Amino acid sequence: MRVNWKTLLISLAIPLGVGGLSALVTRRAMDTFSHLNQPPLSPPTWLFPVVWTLLFLLMGLASWLVYTSDAPDGVIRRALTVYGIQLGVNFLWSILFFNLGWYLFSFCWLVLLWGLILVTTILFFPIRKAAGWFLVPYILWVTFAGYLNFGIYFLN
Repeated sequence: MRVNWKTLLISLAIPLGVGGLSALVTRRAMDTFSHLNQPPLSPPTWLFPVVWTLLFLLMGLASWLVYTSDAPDGVIRRALTVYGIQLGVNFLWSILFFNLGWYLFSFCWLVLLWGLILVTTILFFPIRKAAGWFLVPYILWVTFAGYLNFGIYFLN
């Protein structure tokens, strides 16, 4: 398979850009977060940017595999549209949770995100199995994030 480096780099840059912008917008709220009561199994704060960077790279790679597939244009467009929507929902969750401190609403928003990731994964699998598999760690991490989010709501 011949790699079109331009489309690969754009596909990687989009989720990394969303994640970077999210980190930039929420960076001042991290002090508040560190003072919240945390549920059991809360990872150290340094782990979050590491995991999210890996997840954003996997998302970008998955979207590139879908974009460059030989599936019908309508199938690709639908899958990438849902993918784009879930990226936007992901970005807004950070603002709702960190900047606004709306922990219960953020949890509900995260459930929406989880559903959109599931739909994206289901749409990606028939186009390229690897693309679907690349999203599995994302849905697992967001499941864990839901536990953390609800725990923070409950404990604070």
